[in-house]
Amino acid sequence: MSGNRRRYLRTILLGLAAMAVLLWAAIEQFDIPREEMLELFIATLLATGLVIALAAAVAGLWIGLRWLIRRARDD
Repeated sequence: MSGNRRRYLRTILLGLAAMAVLLWAAIEQFDIPREEMLELFIATLLATGLVIALAAAVAGLWIGLRWLIRRARDD
């Protein structure tokens, strides 16, 4: 495995470990119920999915408009 790939993998794993510690701290240290954390997690996933879908739609429109403009110029 190359050095760049190893550093990338290490960064991903450390990020996941940090998120796990933050979740543990929120649940155990601050007495946030697990059900509420699950609701927040699901809301975060939905919001992230919405942002990704909107970005894909804008990129699709952008590509489509460029294609139409090029086609109109060629005719």
